[in-house]
Amino acid sequence: MSSDKHAPAINAQHFLDGKWVTGNPLIMGAWSHAIWMGAAIFDGARAFEGVTPDLDLHCQRAIRSATALGLVSPMPAGQIEELLREGIAKFPKGSPLYLRPFMWSEDGFMAPDPATTRIAISVVEAPLPDPKGFSACLSKWRRPSPETAPTNAKAVALYAQAGRASADAKSKGFDEGVMLDPMGHVAEFSSSNLWIAKDGAAHTPIANGTFLAGITRARVIKLLRQAGVEVFERTLTYQEVKDADEVFSTGNYGKVIPVTNIEGRPLQPGPVFQLARRLYWDFAHGK
Repeated sequence: MSSDKHAPAINAQHFLDGKWVTGNPLIMGAWSHAIWMGAAIFDGARAFEGVTPDLDLHCQRAIRSATALGLVSPMPAGQIEELLREGIAKFPKGSPLYLRPFMWSEDGFMAPDPATTRIAISVVEAPLPDPKGFSACLSKWRRPSPETAPTNAKAVALYAQAGRASADAKSKGFDEGVMLDPMGHVAEFSSSNLWIAKDGAAHTPIANGTFLAGITRARVIKLLRQAGVEVFERTLTYQEVKDADEVFSTGNYGKVIPVTNIEGRPLQPGPVFQLARRLYWDFAHGK
């Protein structure tokens, strides 16, 4: 399958239908089930500076996400990981890469036909964002509850709401939106997990089924606790975010990034953030 000549130019390799293809190949038809019924999932991992932190966990989560949407992965997590590593080897050593196994349904009516699940495994050149930080404000758009959406999966369908939160924040002059859950408690940023620091302790919203408690989030919780920092997973109010000593995010795309402005209030990258980022980089490099 060749790349579409009208597709955006990207430096990418994709394992699709048993072979590697370059660019941005077309993978769905106009009548593919996922196109109109939304049965599609992905996971995101990273390769950078010659390391691939928690790649196995990301591949395992892709399988769980597929199952949650009624899909059946065409291959086990271990094979997905092997193919991602094969794709990484196609780029210069140390290249910053985004790693994405993507699964979708080709047939079905309302529910997908699990036997028609397809997979595309992508390795795309994508620099890590500059850790200089970002600004954030409260979004009017909220995260759904587990009864109303597939919140236990990294489902493509969830990102329409996240995209509205991001656009809402940008319309107000901020980089990112803070999303609340249906009860009015802080859930996450539109595309990453949220943290605050207060009086030397770290706090992050407790996983309550309304947002995906990320793999990087779990890793940073463990690393900070091992370093002697108190970490509280608990219900947070937005007022606590606005009053925090530090605000930062964790997520696969940028790993650990500070917030430098919350609702117009300037913030500096603080010691808890700096420790979290250093600990994560040390972990990623096996130190």
